[in-house]
Amino acid sequence: MIAHSTPAAIVDARGVGKSFLIKKHAFVALKDISLRAEAGSVTAIVGSDGAGKTTLLRLLAGLLAPTSGQVSVLGFDVAAEPQEIQSRIGYMPQRFGLYDDLTVRENLDLYADLHNVSKEARARKYPQLLEMTALSPFMKRLAGQLSGGMKQKLGLACTLVSTPELLLLDEPTAGVDPLSRRELWQIIRALVADGMPVIVSTSYLDEADRSDHAVILHRGGVLAAGSPKEIASAAHGRTWLIPCPEGRKPRDLQQTLLARPGAIDAVPEAGQVRAVTEGGEAGAALVRQLESLGGLPTPCDFEDGFMTRLRAVTEAPRSEAPDLQLDRKRSTPGEGPAVSVKNLVRRFGAFTAVDTVSFEVRHGEIYGLLGPNGAGKTTTFRMLCGLLAVSGGELRVGGADMRKARAEARNKLGYVAQKFSLYGILSVRENLDFFASTYGLRGAHKKERIDWALTQFELTEFASIPSAQLSGGFKQRLSMAAALLHEPDILFLDEPTSGADPLARREFWNRITSFAAQGVTVIITTHFMAEAEYCDRIAILDSGRLLAEGAPADIRARARTQDLAQPTMEDAFIAIVEASRAEIKRAGAAA
Repeated sequence: MIAHSTPAAIVDARGVGKSFLIKKHAFVALKDISLRAEAGSVTAIVGSDGAGKTTLLRLLAGLLAPTSGQVSVLGFDVAAEPQEIQSRIGYMPQRFGLYDDLTVRENLDLYADLHNVSKEARARKYPQLLEMTALSPFMKRLAGQLSGGMKQKLGLACTLVSTPELLLLDEPTAGVDPLSRRELWQIIRALVADGMPVIVSTSYLDEADRSDHAVILHRGGVLAAGSPKEIASAAHGRTWLIPCPEGRKPRDLQQTLLARPGAIDAVPEAGQVRAVTEGGEAGAALVRQLESLGGLPTPCDFEDGFMTRLRAVTEAPRSEAPDLQLDRKRSTPGEGPAVSVKNLVRRFGAFTAVDTVSFEVRHGEIYGLLGPNGAGKTTTFRMLCGLLAVSGGELRVGGADMRKARAEARNKLGYVAQKFSLYGILSVRENLDFFASTYGLRGAHKKERIDWALTQFELTEFASIPSAQLSGGFKQRLSMAAALLHEPDILFLDEPTSGADPLARREFWNRITSFAAQGVTVIITTHFMAEAEYCDRIAILDSGRLLAEGAPADIRARARTQDLAQPTMEDAFIAIVEASRAEIKRAGAAA
């Protein structure tokens, strides 16, 4: 064994590169990476899809050896002593290996067995882990029956069962609702307070803002590194809030601002638009325009700094023109809503997943369904799409009764599932060809639609590549392209941006805005509360019940208090859900 001394840093990476040989061609995943992590700190790694985040974490975990440079973890050399590292760290990959047919207790026992944790140590450790993750009441529940947030907490508990000296987390909150995200970060901060160093990759930039040190990766290299305040400072003096004129939607104002020379970024925020400008003459000219619109300067945050640094090495924002042009003109909608839900119920045995939910979605509207993991959103979606039978109530989609005429309704809708559901072994073109055939497209018309999809979603150069090899952002494009082949009037999107990086999410919403502008009705679920600001109206579900519905401004107003005069959508979401749960708890106690 190689001798080593007590490390000055928990992680010390210097000039690290990593290449893979794919079909006799070298693919560079990391280049000249340097990174240090200290004890009792959180280091966040952020970046676009394919930036190298997972490769870097796998390398730090001793699962990969660097092609160049040196990496020391806990004083051990990654290339020479990977087993020494793996026995001392906790590593939670994106798809943590829980066993759905085992209970919470059995999963914990399995990982304790793998790490040779004694019965005495388990007796001390389990109560701590269960209290930390609030999983005590669910010890006998199968892991497959847990919500997404609870699964992530169980995965974290399994990772901590051996008391690691370093914790590596790869996107632990991807697909997790705001309440569960907050709870997971409370756990992480408690671990750090006890001295455990944590390195976490994340697509949520507000999480990076909670870290002690952040690293932005871009195309395998370090674009920027420093404290969150240092990262944010790149946008200092260039961040503005612009009020939305009466009768205009924030997403439309956003598109207008992105088209202006000198714009780095623009996103809807609490009924206004947050914009970041360039320096120089173009930026100064844009500032004058923002001031004429009533814009006021606002403090910069991590996301502003991230986008400023990223835009310096990537393409400028999209133009105001629709990003995606649909072939078929939308027919003039008839009377009545595009989707009508009245007292909708879905039961699984004795369990009621959706409990007398009612709402309507207008033609050409973007409608958001929000809720914690396990709230009933996906079950509602599957009934709306005709993929799941209705237990009770009325459900009409595109004028068709989903209890009697599912096939008629399906011809009018497109569906993008929560997880990539296309065929990984098929190429991009083969996937499009297959789904075009399932939609009944034939001959020249099918070829035209496939060519349209490849062009509009910028997939032409990837047409012959197996879809499994696409990055997350391009998989999302392919899923949406397949869903639009038959030119549906209604598009259902079930958490389509889960795990997507900030650039991919902006590109996605640019397309959704284009759809709505051209008459497509969009119904979407999301755990990014900031994305709810793009919606015309939203509904919040929990435990299968509808808690609130209305325009984003109406929902935010419900969380306004003396101490919180301008709540965000996340503030409102958490307040509404927690108030409902407290009421249920009080009612249960009274009974």
